[in-house]
Amino acid sequence: MITAAQMRAARALLGIDQKTLAARAGVSLPTIQRMEASNGHVRGVVDTLVKVVEALEASGIELIGDGAESPSGGRGVRLKEPAPREGQS
Repeated sequence: MITAAQMRAARALLGIDQKTLAARAGVSLPTIQRMEASNGHVRGVVDTLVKVVEALEASGIELIGDGAESPSGGRGVRLKEPAPREGQS
């Protein structure tokens, strides 16, 4: 689903700390700390993982999984294109 490295990279792109991500996801700071200390894929309660992923996506992060369209073909993270504002194209 998401790797610890992706979580750290996503936070870096957003310029937020672990406490801010925890607040946005509605989880505890120690939960984020444990997730980011994982090796490889983050393990934990599925509902908690979903909350963190949704918080990152709502903040403008696009998580790139294995096999997803990416120039290098690997995992990564990137900012989504901002949605056009009303009246703009």
